[in-house]
Amino acid sequence: MNHTTVTRCRNNFWVIVFTLFLFWYFLLYAYDWSYLGAESIKSVNHFVSFDSSDPDQIPKSNVHKDISVNETTGSKNVRNKKTDENSVVELYDENWFEDMEKIKILEEDLVPLMKQAEANKHELLCYDRYIYIHDLPRRFNQDLIEQCDSLSKWDDMCYYMVNMGLGPELGNLQRVFMTTGWYDTNQFSLDYIFHNKMKQYECLTNDSSKAAAVFVPYYAGLDIARYLWGNNTASKRDADALALADWLRNKPEWKVMNGRDHFLVAGRMTWDFRRGVDNDGAWGNKLMLLPEFKNASILTIESSPWNKNDFAIPYPTIFHPSDDDSITTWQNRMRRQRRRILFTFAGAPRPRHDESNIRGEIIDQCNAARRCRFLECRNEDNKCKKPLHVMKTFQSSVFCLQPPGDSYTRRSTFDSILAGCIPVFFTPGSAYVQYIWHLPRDFTKYSVLISGFDVKYKRVSIEEFLNRIPKRKIIEMREEVLRLIPKVTYAHPRSDLSGTEDAFDLAIKGVITRVETLRREIREGKDSSLELDEENSWKYFLFGTQEPHIWDIFFRRAKRDGKQRH
Repeated sequence: MNHTTVTRCRNNFWVIVFTLFLFWYFLLYAYDWSYLGAESIKSVNHFVSFDSSDPDQIPKSNVHKDISVNETTGSKNVRNKKTDENSVVELYDENWFEDMEKIKILEEDLVPLMKQAEANKHELLCYDRYIYIHDLPRRFNQDLIEQCDSLSKWDDMCYYMVNMGLGPELGNLQRVFMTTGWYDTNQFSLDYIFHNKMKQYECLTNDSSKAAAVFVPYYAGLDIARYLWGNNTASKRDADALALADWLRNKPEWKVMNGRDHFLVAGRMTWDFRRGVDNDGAWGNKLMLLPEFKNASILTIESSPWNKNDFAIPYPTIFHPSDDDSITTWQNRMRRQRRRILFTFAGAPRPRHDESNIRGEIIDQCNAARRCRFLECRNEDNKCKKPLHVMKTFQSSVFCLQPPGDSYTRRSTFDSILAGCIPVFFTPGSAYVQYIWHLPRDFTKYSVLISGFDVKYKRVSIEEFLNRIPKRKIIEMREEVLRLIPKVTYAHPRSDLSGTEDAFDLAIKGVITRVETLRREIREGKDSSLELDEENSWKYFLFGTQEPHIWDIFFRRAKRDGKQRH
């Protein structure tokens, strides 16, 4: 936070302190309480608890009584005054109603002060965290949800769009989950989930000049999914992206930083938005290659190591807690879980002739190992699409293998973390250069890296490698994995987390930090993007340097479609 921000926050703090001082000074010293009679003062707390305009509400114990003494007998005669409605007022101190009226006026005077104090508190809390949301035409978001039956060739996305995109509730199937907080969530529904969480964000503003960043609620992933398979022209796949670019370009909010303070969520892999040719047979659209969106920050479930305008955030998992206790309860349960399987691989094999893929060797090693379980995901009874089978297997395993497949990353990585299973990667592209806002920079704390090259050329036994890891180290890694659970899960949009940051919170923090850096550079007349070689962007964002690195071998680009891995 720069000097101006600190100064403004400090000023807001002293405004609140000064306001409260005036309030208490006025209440204790400046306000004249002398007009209250002794009996009235004693009764104020009692009286304010009922409606003074309703005589039936007046406590009977306060009714005045006439007491006379019989001079002859010396006995006391007690006689109640009239208690009909016309004489109720006579039963009280004549100043009582005036006292109550003055107290009411005092309360009314305090209301604006309290509201202002609350506004100042909110301003202090949100000063550098405000988000402005563009009100986009329905075609870019809500219409897609209403046309959910067209969103996928393979899955019924209408099934997954219920519960604000979380999908149907799972319940505690076979006691594998918990009673609440578990949903059958599709891995490509992040666009809708993120927007619903943004609607509940505590620091929204209608004044874009106060915003730290501007959110564009375009469901880019759901949009392109309609056209990835089948005979669709490139122009059709690009239509909405081009229309949105044109719409944003004409908005005053865009012109402030030429879009550098804008961000959107595209809940698919980056390769679905980087079609470099206008060929109908080429994959995806060209959203991320448009000049407008090269300025914006685009959050994807897998980013490109060689480009600077997209940032990876976690896949949505099946756990969406509503409170902190649910998270703690689940962490404790996974901490106590008995794990009899050393390592597990849940996935489908790839063609043997695919030289870039190591899954065939991993499956062979798993089948030959004494303590490995292979959960195959390609037959008609595809258990990998059933959360119950995946979570049950991962909960019984110490390590979960996460090799690349069609792309670098897998939702299985986050499923394994959720189950307390330590992920094993075969390239740093699967996590370390991806989720830089959510996972520790020191990857050895929570995961294992085995070179995919060593596996491919049979230079390493996975079972022997994992068996050499000391038991104490395994316990420490699992504890770190359990601590990561809230950071890689998206809490329920209507959750009440207090002090716990989920995947959404960390993504927003990452965006705001990035925009603030760009804003500072503009003020200083600098532009780091001019110095950044995009081919080395993975090193720049992870290490802050473009110098040669031991991981360079993993990121040599023989192809530019994102599918060349080794």
